Amino acid sequence: MFTDNVKRRGRGRPPGRTPQGDAAKHRLYQVAIRSIAQRGYEAATLRDIAAQAGVSVGLLYRYFPGKQAIVLALYDDLSADYVRQVAGMRPGRWRERFVFALKTSLRVLEPHRVALRALIPVLVGDPEEGIFAAATAFSRRRVQEVFERAVTGATDAPKPPLADALGRILYLIHLAVLLWWLLDRSAKQRATTALVSLTAQMLPSAALALRVPRLRRVVVAMDELVRDALLDPALPA
Repeated sequence: MFTDNVKRRGRGRPPGRTPQGDAAKHRLYQVAIRSIAQRGYEAATLRDIAAQAGVSVGLLYRYFPGKQAIVLALYDDLSADYVRQVAGMRPGRWRERFVFALKTSLRVLEPHRVALRALIPVLVGDPEEGIFAAATAFSRRRVQEVFERAVTGATDAPKPPLADALGRILYLIHLAVLLWWLLDRSAKQRATTALVSLTAQMLPSAALALRVPRLRRVVVAMDELVRDALLDPALPA
């Protein structure tokens, strides 16, 4: 499942590519993610990761010159896997497609929940490595576009610019649910399951409300604010 966006962006990949090198990088990546999950992002050092993997720090630096490269590789890995799994989205109404995209995201992230919990301070608060950082735009756009297509490709898709705006706002709602899920202490995250169900129940009313012209204008205006503050205003919508 490990992908190589880090290589495409020049983040620590040694020249050339061999099966042995790919295997070594994948093993180091797995050890690094496990170390971050166990010790937390700040406490997990590259020296400790190298020791756990039984390699020199110099070899680790060849593949991951810093912990940021590990986090970016994780983002890339999970977002690529998500896009693969959501490819089976069926035709239908935008609210049904949104729920499918949301549930698929939770399913893809579930095996990595412990590591992602350890990364919450980075995901939320780090301007260079967080969800809305410029360095993570490649992963964010990949997932964001799924939610945009969930609306624009729906059988009941609103007309532009409302459709694109609604897709981006649903992407943010999805992020809020993910944060809730990471913080959820209920048994087997049953509170998250209930939240997703409640969200799904509210969507038909939201669809009806969007027929009101004034509310449609509010959604578009809100999207403009969100893009300016959090997303990528320099990129095309």
